[in-house]
Amino acid sequence: MNFASDNAYGAHPAVMQALVDCNDGAVMGYGADPVTARATAALREVFEAPEAIVRFVATGTAANALVCAQLSPGYGRIYCHRDAHIETSECGAPEFFSGGGKLITLPGEAGKLRPDVLKEAIRIGAGEGLNGGRNAMVSLTNATEWGTVYSAGEVAALCEVSHAAGLPVHMDGARFANAMASLDAAPADVTWRAGVDALCFGGTKNGAMAAEAVLFFDPDRAEGFDYRRKQSGHVFSKQRFLAAQMLALSESGLWLDLARRANRGAVRLAEGVQRAGGRLLAPVESNAVFAEIPLAAHQRAMAADAKYHLWPDASAERLDPVPVRLVTSWNTPQADIDGLTAILCGEA
Repeated sequence: MNFASDNAYGAHPAVMQALVDCNDGAVMGYGADPVTARATAALREVFEAPEAIVRFVATGTAANALVCAQLSPGYGRIYCHRDAHIETSECGAPEFFSGGGKLITLPGEAGKLRPDVLKEAIRIGAGEGLNGGRNAMVSLTNATEWGTVYSAGEVAALCEVSHAAGLPVHMDGARFANAMASLDAAPADVTWRAGVDALCFGGTKNGAMAAEAVLFFDPDRAEGFDYRRKQSGHVFSKQRFLAAQMLALSESGLWLDLARRANRGAVRLAEGVQRAGGRLLAPVESNAVFAEIPLAAHQRAMAADAKYHLWPDASAERLDPVPVRLVTSWNTPQADIDGLTAILCGEA
């Protein structure tokens, strides 16, 4: 029973088949192949953005870090939530690739930035002058690191604050599919129509083997990005194998079907956690459950070799109740969800 991450499960059969299908014959390398062209067109159609610049990389860290480097100079101030993935889990990659860009982390309930907090932080940053660096960009995460989801209106409100200060907006969409699966909106409404300038669209957590897409909705924002991607080692010679994965997910709508499946699993798991006496720490809006569970229930789960993370770190094991993060994937067996529920409830 593995609820540690949606990274724990493999690639969808359609993705694997797409890799096999594109493996035959010879095509031009470095993205000058028909599979990359089709994948690019498919993503432009998904986002209703025919002019968008679309590029593929293999990891979410590369996608986020390279976009931050593209939008921020080395002396720039990058505003994000204090629990944002670019702050907590990317080993300083945004700072490294931007040549020193400084992450300015802000508070916000359940992983979300608030427009008033962001506006005040930008105001203060604008007055820092030479010593503090220059305001450069804002980064949002959707779905957030707490599993919550920004609506189109919430994104628009934050983008309005950002753009009023002349700052572009990046969206870390490692779980963008899960966010969209819970919203009654078009992808365009939650991205460029709301003011997002660049999106990192995740595939790896949602059925791909290793593939992420970077979309610049304003082509001017992508000026020089190809050189930056090449310099970082993320222009693949056999680019078709990255593109094929995103093509399999995006061309038929599979990306959204898989995210819906993962989200349904999280809802079912949350119900089980609550039945076991647990308390939710954040609304379950995507494929993650954040909760406090009784210490005895946690100990039963560990004895049964269930896998999940304590939240925010391993020291939480000394607490009662124990705060945990459980994540479902497109391929999490329903039997595992029900099995963990039974263990937590003391019924197994």
